[in-house]
Amino acid sequence: MSCQRTDHEINRQISKSTSQQMTRSHVSCGATVSGSTGRRQRMRRMFVGVVVAALMAVAWGALPAAVATGSLAPAAQAPPAGSRGSLASGEIPAAIDKIFERWNRPDSAGCAVGVSHRGAVVYTHGYGMANLEYGVRIRPDTIFESGSVAKQFTAAAIVLLSLDGKLSLDDPVRKYVPELPDFGTPILIRHLLTHTSGLRSQWPMLTLAGRPPTEAVHTVDEILELVSGYKELNFKPGDEYLYNNTAFTLLSVVVQRVSGQSFDAFCQERLFKPLGMRRTGWREDFTKIVQERATAYRRLPSGEFRTNMSFTNVVGNGGLLTTVGDFLTWNENLDNPRVGGRAMVDLLQTRARLNDGFEIEYAKGLIVTDYRGIREISHGGSTAGYQTFLGRWPDERLSVAVLCNTTGTNPGGYAHQVADLFLAGKVKELPEVKPVPVPAEQLAGFAGLYREKATDAMLRVTYDSAARAVRAGGPALVATGAGVLSTSDGGRIYNFEALPGGGMRVTEGDGGRSKPRVWEREPPFMPTPQQLAAYAGDYVCEELGGLTYTVYVEGEALKARARPVQRLTLIPTFQDGFVAEGNTIRFTRNPKGQVEGFRVYAGRVRNLRFSKR
Repeated sequence: MSCQRTDHEINRQISKSTSQQMTRSHVSCGATVSGSTGRRQRMRRMFVGVVVAALMAVAWGALPAAVATGSLAPAAQAPPAGSRGSLASGEIPAAIDKIFERWNRPDSAGCAVGVSHRGAVVYTHGYGMANLEYGVRIRPDTIFESGSVAKQFTAAAIVLLSLDGKLSLDDPVRKYVPELPDFGTPILIRHLLTHTSGLRSQWPMLTLAGRPPTEAVHTVDEILELVSGYKELNFKPGDEYLYNNTAFTLLSVVVQRVSGQSFDAFCQERLFKPLGMRRTGWREDFTKIVQERATAYRRLPSGEFRTNMSFTNVVGNGGLLTTVGDFLTWNENLDNPRVGGRAMVDLLQTRARLNDGFEIEYAKGLIVTDYRGIREISHGGSTAGYQTFLGRWPDERLSVAVLCNTTGTNPGGYAHQVADLFLAGKVKELPEVKPVPVPAEQLAGFAGLYREKATDAMLRVTYDSAARAVRAGGPALVATGAGVLSTSDGGRIYNFEALPGGGMRVTEGDGGRSKPRVWEREPPFMPTPQQLAAYAGDYVCEELGGLTYTVYVEGEALKARARPVQRLTLIPTFQDGFVAEGNTIRFTRNPKGQVEGFRVYAGRVRNLRFSKR
């Protein structure tokens, strides 16, 4: 194995690992929802003028440029007159359409957008196709799967039960889910709501077991069986924040067992029906027919599309079917509570604190943050080909919902571009990142492979001599000081520090929004085939029901296989450490120096033990 090939393979694997760490895409699924014919007819009548205008203005084969109806409320709903950079009310539809124009095609999947401002829905529109095989357009009332935006509804169901006096947020989860092992320190319902439980996340565990999402059908009972076999936590409950889908799946079980109803029945009775969210529900049976649901797709680099639907009956972590209109109805309830009252809203929006008092941005199913000086409460999601975002800026009475049915979209980015149209003159200017001259040899000295020793997460830092650019798994960084590099928006900062003996440490921060991460550079590791042979053998994971990986040498490469069809190539990265499919595999040794097992880092799974047989 040549050094050049090793670097290429490591870079590809670490890039995949970095993408898995940074993405907020969370696999999930939901329930069956029926449409409201009367509501659709009223929407068609209300928007018919816009459709006729579009048909007259643009000839796009048989499909108008605006492939779904749209509407704008009176000018009073637009940004205040005279605000810097604001648009007149008549210009806002075109400005929003411009944001989504790349998806506004008869041969592409796309998105729906909904905007409410000052208590009124001011714009809804669809772009692209809900189904490419039958040529069905996306409309504002098209049903999408929500991904992790659904978590706030799971949290709301739990909070309602707590306000009913039927449970406490400080109850141990095992009181309602005895299948959960006793880890010594109790995991509380509050920990599940805030991603601070330390539980291993279900999807990477099932992927390691050969049953990844979109390739295997999963049920809540399977998740309970999986969790019952857990032997260790990622960390002590309350010590850290680590996004976790298992937690919200378990919360759906708590709702069902405490209420005595199915999860969907409880939410319909207490949330959706009282608010008039008639096109929203949990997809508890993925085989049911859902009328007017958009098909989900995966967009290939070539621009072609492939069907990419989620087929699983796991709910709570995601799995909500809904529309942009129903999402806006929900956000209006958070602004002016009709269901749950102010007490529910306050609980949902209160940020969590870790055991050491550090306040995180995550509340309960919602992220509470700051967007250019304006308070934002939001959440994004991704399930198979569905990508979604629901944002709210309560001080400005503004909400934006974006639901898309293909990968390759950026619903959070689109939503913020739409919000900017209404927040013009109120948001702060983006911080200016001022570059400083740094010698090329100093920049080149930052390059290397770095490891977070507490977790085995890997960070690849590269230097492009032609562009004089340093990258840490993303776009080029900007040098802002001696040993200090920043992303172009100033949102992430890397402080490099030379260590004795030629080592290098980098501290990664985000301005205090989360705790900093510390990485240390690892020396190159290039074992010979003879050295690789020491790792060969069968390795068993008790947490995954006795799953066995067989590690073997093939040519000059170390490989691993497991039933039914897992086949991995392990790329050397640091002493006794390898990467495979974006995960880190670190072999462990006994006091005699003999290989006795390995530990796996898989993003939201840390230090998963495999023992050598």
